[in-house]
Parts: sequence; structure tokens; C-alpha cells
Amino acid sequence: MDYSLSFKVNNKIYLRDPEGTELGKQMVKHSIDLIFQLGFEHFTFKKLAMEMNTTEATVYRYFENKHRLLLYILNWYWSYMEYLVVFQLEPVNSPKSKLEKLVELLTRELPESAGQSDYNKNYLHQIVISESSKVYLVKEVKEINQHEVFKPYKDLCERISRLIQAYDPQYLYPHSLSSTLIETSHSQLFFSMYLSKLTDCGNENKQVFVEKYLKDLLFTLLKGQK
Repeated sequence: MDYSLSFKVNNKIYLRDPEGTELGKQMVKHSIDLIFQLGFEHFTFKKLAMEMNTTEATVYRYFENKHRLLLYILNWYWSYMEYLVVFQLEPVNSPKSKLEKLVELLTRELPESAGQSDYNKNYLHQIVISESSKVYLVKEVKEINQHEVFKPYKDLCERISRLIQAYDPQYLYPHSLSSTLIETSHSQLFFSMYLSKLTDCGNENKQVFVEKYLKDLLFTLLKGQK
């Protein structure tokens, strides 16, 4: 089956909607490829334009700067993750099993879907692990947040917090725990790959280790249904 998922991204992030043109869609697709290959620090609109055989000015018609482009990519990821949480947890019955499945979604590589214009999910996952904090750990975060550009991330955290509350209604910090699960899944995967002495991963498969660690953390804190 040949298809591609599309999510509505806040129009304050871009100057022209990339989803509105084939060039814009390819721009996001090539950006994911280049950021994965080069790292965000070395990624530039000039390099993106050369990769696409277009002009730098064309790229600037869609995005004000590369920070906004990264924010667009992460908004798509957060929306996609919420879609996966809804879709894959719907047939799961018990609250504990839902949380276990959630942790698996947070730590494992994203499932690939067909469709020539679809983004490379493995590259996207690695970008999220390595680069995602760079969209909000900035001096201008308060100003940026006024436009609700982090809403998909907040929506994902809200959905996870409801899963936590369903398992343990007495737990006092479901929103803090939901964001901790997401951020820790990223940081522990990153540390396991590059700074392993900051983890207890050892020779274990990195994704398996982080999954086990998060489940241990989660169910040690919560006192829900067994």
C-alpha cells in the first residue's frame, strides 16, 4: 500500500506551507536526510539548496531560519508519535500494558511506511534523539511559545499523562512524569550511543536497555493495577 501521512503544522513556524507544494515536501524530506548526515550545527540552507538543485532564496521563502525548519520537523514527529500512541494502544486493554507499549514506542525505531514522499523515519528518530532539545533550550523560548508552536509536544505529554492517571489515579505528577519519560528516552539513547559511562547499558542492546530502564523507573514510581 503506497501512502504518506500528513499533519497540520502551526503556520507560525513557516513562511509558506511546505505541504502546499511538491518542492516544499521535498525540502523537508531532504532536510531530514541532511540534518541526520551533517548534524544540525553543520546544516545550512545553502547546503540544502545545493542538495535539491535549487537556490538558497527559495528555501528562505518557506522558512525564516534553520531553527524554524527543525521546529517544523519536530512538530511533525510529535504529531506522528501521538498518532502512533492512539493507533497502537487502542486495542490494548489493561492500563499497565498500555504504559508498557508506550515505553516501547518511545524507545524503538519508528515504523517505516510506504510512499515515495514519506520521510525517513529512522533518520527522523535519530534527529529527535540528538537535536530535539535545540528547539526549546534557547533564550527566545518564552517568545516562541506564545505562538503555541510546542502544542503537539504538549498534546503528546497530555495523552501520556492520562495513561499514567489511568494506571495510578493517586500519582501527583503525571505531566512531569510524561515529559520525563520522553526526554529520558532521548537522553539515555544518546548517552548509550556516545557517552556510555553515563548509563548502565554495558554491552546490552541500547534500545532494549533504555526500554527496560524506563519501565523500571515508571513502575517503581507508580502503584497502579498489576
